[in-house]
Amino acid sequence: MTQRPVCLITGASVGIGAACAELAAARGYDLVLNYRSDDASAEAVATTCCAAGATVHLAKGDVAEPDDIARIYAQVDDNFGRIDALINNAGIVGQTARLTDMDHARLHHMFAVNVFGAMLVAKEAVTRMEAQGTGGAIVNLSSAAARLGSGGQYLDYAASKAAIDIFTKGLSDEVAPHGIRVMAVRPGIIATDIHAKGGEPDRVARMAPLVPMKREGSAMEVAQTILWLMSDEASYVTGSTLDVTGGR
Repeated sequence: MTQRPVCLITGASVGIGAACAELAAARGYDLVLNYRSDDASAEAVATTCCAAGATVHLAKGDVAEPDDIARIYAQVDDNFGRIDALINNAGIVGQTARLTDMDHARLHHMFAVNVFGAMLVAKEAVTRMEAQGTGGAIVNLSSAAARLGSGGQYLDYAASKAAIDIFTKGLSDEVAPHGIRVMAVRPGIIATDIHAKGGEPDRVARMAPLVPMKREGSAMEVAQTILWLMSDEASYVTGSTLDVTGGR
């Protein structure tokens, strides 16, 4: 089995997840990289991580599906036999809409991925970390939308990320006696393709001037924050949610 710490990253084929994978590999982690559908992007990230010295296994699956979560963790168990860190990153955003334009199917899918999936992925990590008895770190991906509300844009997404904030605090209290730290980050206006998926490909350019730092953030800047939270340099940090928003 590996002597390097093992990190599972969900939603690792693009954006913040991919940046986390590349940085974790460079900092000495072996990796299980989950993604839902983009084989080419996932394989490209894995190649980059392998070049940095990591052992990498890809785990295709949808975190909204419990059977897929089981298959993701089978990759962890069969290939490494342990897990030391989880970056709980997989998430979705819907098209820009008001609440009056949303239906049950949209809301159910949003929470199935962003909340239920994140909680069940964390559950499996905690189960293994507690059994190992060596602690661990979990970083959940929230969003500045959780405190801004995103009315008229992504109200359902904002609500799902607010749930992640309180889940982070509650879980951190449960598992702190086991040496497991649980944190979250709230990215702000970050240059990734999630804005295009929400039907606003120009959102970063439009919103960046409104940020106090007068620019967008990068996926790597978020990844650097996440890797710091996972590190021994943040050994007395748990239950915290850290804004990575340029002051917004």
